[in-house]
Amino acid sequence: MIPKNDWVKFFDGHAPVYMDNVFTKNTLKEVDFILEEFKLPPGSLILDMGCGTGRHAVELAKRGYRVTGVDISSGMLREAKKVAREAGVQVEWIQADAAKFTATKSFDAAICLCEGAFGLLSRDDDPLSHDVAILRNIHAALKPKAPFLLTALNGLRMIRKYSQKEVDKDQFNPLTMVETSTMEQDTSKGKRSIQLRERGHLPTELAMLFRLIGFEVEHIGGGTAGNWGRRLLELDEIEVMVIAKK
Repeated sequence: MIPKNDWVKFFDGHAPVYMDNVFTKNTLKEVDFILEEFKLPPGSLILDMGCGTGRHAVELAKRGYRVTGVDISSGMLREAKKVAREAGVQVEWIQADAAKFTATKSFDAAICLCEGAFGLLSRDDDPLSHDVAILRNIHAALKPKAPFLLTALNGLRMIRKYSQKEVDKDQFNPLTMVETSTMEQDTSKGKRSIQLRERGHLPTELAMLFRLIGFEVEHIGGGTAGNWGRRLLELDEIEVMVIAKK
């Protein structure tokens, strides 16, 4: 059973308008970059962890890849299935918590992008073990030498964004790199408040985590949606990218 944490509630409610977000408008370019990095023939198996509405998964399927999309939100998966039907492609959709997911087959590559799962914490999640579990599950799902591309919230940006005053108010915890915010969301029953916890990561920390889990890190740099490439990380950009292989 999928737990009803605040991220599930948020994404279930946000799913119908998710594709209206500005950062979703560069899917074709992003998939071009993914395939340039992976260098895999059509027909290869790709795991999309935290697939959301399936914008990357469906585009990869349209290009001939066999894709499994995993997401904790039934609302997001409902939208993903609709998009796949309209595109006339087959994608395997699985509702699961990425931190608890166990693959039943081995994949040729994996992606975990745009805060699909990594760094998104429920109220009870431990900030360290949650993301480590996701990386371990992805590592276990991959074939030897399989490539993996991840984007995560840029912890450097968080450090530069928050002041000591906000730390004192528990809006940002510099020890765990977790920011806490309250969001108002429209529902059929009116507005509701949802408290969300997000964890930022520093590049050096990501490199260490990946290596300890068994990945070979090939590149760490800027990963903000719409501006992907093997480039330096800008201090205030939203996401950092890791390119690795098992």
